[in-house]
Amino acid sequence: MPEFEHHTVLLNDAVDALAIEGERANGIFIDGTFGRGGHSRLILERLGSRGRLIAFDKDPQAIAAAALISDKRFEIVHDTFAALDRALADRGISAVDGILLDLGISSPQVDDASRGFSFQLDGPLDMRMDTTRGISASEWLATETEQKIGEVIRDYGEERFAFRIAKEIAARRAIEPITRTRQLAKIVANVVKTRETGKNPATRTFQAIRIYINQELEELEIGLASAYRHLAPHGRMAVISFHSLEDRIVKRFVASKSIVSQPDRRLPIRAADLPVPEMVQISRSKPSEAEIAVNPRARSAILRVAERLPAAHSSGSAS
Repeated sequence: MPEFEHHTVLLNDAVDALAIEGERANGIFIDGTFGRGGHSRLILERLGSRGRLIAFDKDPQAIAAAALISDKRFEIVHDTFAALDRALADRGISAVDGILLDLGISSPQVDDASRGFSFQLDGPLDMRMDTTRGISASEWLATETEQKIGEVIRDYGEERFAFRIAKEIAARRAIEPITRTRQLAKIVANVVKTRETGKNPATRTFQAIRIYINQELEELEIGLASAYRHLAPHGRMAVISFHSLEDRIVKRFVASKSIVSQPDRRLPIRAADLPVPEMVQISRSKPSEAEIAVNPRARSAILRVAERLPAAHSSGSAS
């Protein structure tokens, strides 16, 4: 397996946000997106001797990288973080002290032409994060309707030329199968003649198909709800997103738990019976200029950190 350089985005910021200190250092933490293990290794450095870290990843190559960690406090699960409920139930765990999610794809996935994520490298048009399951991007493009392809590119890529691209894809696949990344990139370039400075015309289309093939947004919604259910009082959730669709879901989820509707002040309601927020957003931050200079792919990252409030946990909201 070839090695590709990987810079973990917001490494210290995200792990610092989990507040792994004092008695919490002996708690249970989740790394929902192991990748190449940057966040996991730093979490393990800060865990106490009785601490525990459970990591998740869909990518078989990430699972292979995780196998190199020989630490009895660490366990890797070959599955999406959306399977958190089942995984914790299987281990008899009801509550955890912190959950970290680093969304999107990693540099090794992008830089490996054989994975099919890059429009700059020619390779098989696969795009699956878990190459052992599901259908590839080329198989999907070969069988899906032109209308659906256009909707996916529009909704998941926010591409204004989506239906023109879909029409061109349908025309080209009638001539020959679209099986290579360079084929798809050229098809998009034939339609999208203008794009923001420094951005490849195929950027939004590749993003859209990747997100759809891997069900990334659906898994994020499921994963956030599962993470919330299992957070202990004062448990922290740190989520790094890389595009507006992901960040919007995270932002709205945290807001849904942080904002409560207040009853009419004229009603005779005791202070103790007033609704209270279930979470509070601790911070929202972005990479520093120094980090972006070292790792340009970090420039679009946004880290949101939220904490579960004790009152919400004791009220039974976790069930």
